[in-house]
Amino acid sequence: MEEKIRIGISACLLGQKVRFDGGHKRDPFLVETLGRYVEYVPVCPEVEVGLPTPREALRLVGEAEAPRLVFSRSGGEITERMQSWAAGRLRELEGENLCGFIFKSRSPSSGMERVKVYDDKGMAHKTGVGIFARAFMAHFPLLPVEEEGRLNDPKLRETFIESLFTLKRWRETADRQRTRGALVDFHTRHKLLILAHGTEIYREMGRLVARADLSVEELYAAYLPLLVKALRLQSTIKKNVNVLQHMLGYFKNQLSADEKREMLEIIEHYHQGLVPLIVPVTLINHFTRKYDQPYLKQQVYLNPHPLELQLRNHG
Repeated sequence: MEEKIRIGISACLLGQKVRFDGGHKRDPFLVETLGRYVEYVPVCPEVEVGLPTPREALRLVGEAEAPRLVFSRSGGEITERMQSWAAGRLRELEGENLCGFIFKSRSPSSGMERVKVYDDKGMAHKTGVGIFARAFMAHFPLLPVEEEGRLNDPKLRETFIESLFTLKRWRETADRQRTRGALVDFHTRHKLLILAHGTEIYREMGRLVARADLSVEELYAAYLPLLVKALRLQSTIKKNVNVLQHMLGYFKNQLSADEKREMLEIIEHYHQGLVPLIVPVTLINHFTRKYDQPYLKQQVYLNPHPLELQLRNHG
C-alpha cells in the first residue's frame, strides 16, 4: 500500500487535551503502534461544536433510541446544536476517504455502545449511543468502527484492523481499474481470508463473482456490502483450522512425510489452544516459499497485515 490508511478517531485518544476536565485519554497502542500504519483524522464533537475546555460534563437523558444531550449540572440542552454540527462534519468527512473510525468509549457524544442514559428519575442505564457516533454509523454504514476499550480484546482488535487493511486494498482495486477481471483477481486473492470468517458468506460471494448477468458496476456495488458483512464475522479457531487444512491440500504432492506430520501436529496444537495462529501460518508461509506454491503465494490470508502489529500472536 503506497498511502497510509486514513481513519477517523476521537481526538482525546491521540493525546489532545480536549476532554471536559481539560485532560486526554492518549492510547499508546493507537498512537505508537497502529499509528505507524494509519493517518488519523481527529474529531472532538464537543470542542468542534464550540464548547470550551474544561467545561461542564454532558450526559444523555431520556429514551435510549433518541436521547437528549444535556449538561449534567445546569441541565442546559444542546441536542439540536450537536446534531446540526454532526450533519455538517459528516459531509466534510465524506472527502477524507476514511476506512474506519475509532470512538472514545462511554462518551455521550462519541461512544458507540453502552453509553449511560439517565431516565427521569436520574437512574443511569448503559443502553445509549453517543450523538455523533450514532450519526456517523448511520451515514457510513459500511465503514469499520470500534471503541478504544473494545480494542483491548485481541480478537476484536484483529477483526477491526484486518477490516481496515482489506477495505484499503478494495479501495485501491476499485479506484485503479473497475473491470470484471480486477474484481475476480481481488476476490481470488482474498478467498481464504473470507473463508476464515464464514463458509456461507464465502459461498455467497463466490456465486456473486461468477454471475455473468450483472454489469461491472452492479458487481462492484453488490460485492462491497458482502465483503463488509464477511469481515464483521469474527474468525474462530475452528474456522482457521478449516483454512489451514484447506491450504495443506495444496502441498499433497510436495511435502515429505515428516513435513506433513509436522504441519498436522502444529495445526492440532493450534486447535487445542497450545500455540497462537501465527505459528501454523508461519510454517505454511515457509512451505509456500520452499515449494513455490503459486495459488498460496497470492493469498492475502497468509499476510493480511504487518507482523509488527502482532495480531495473530494471541491464543
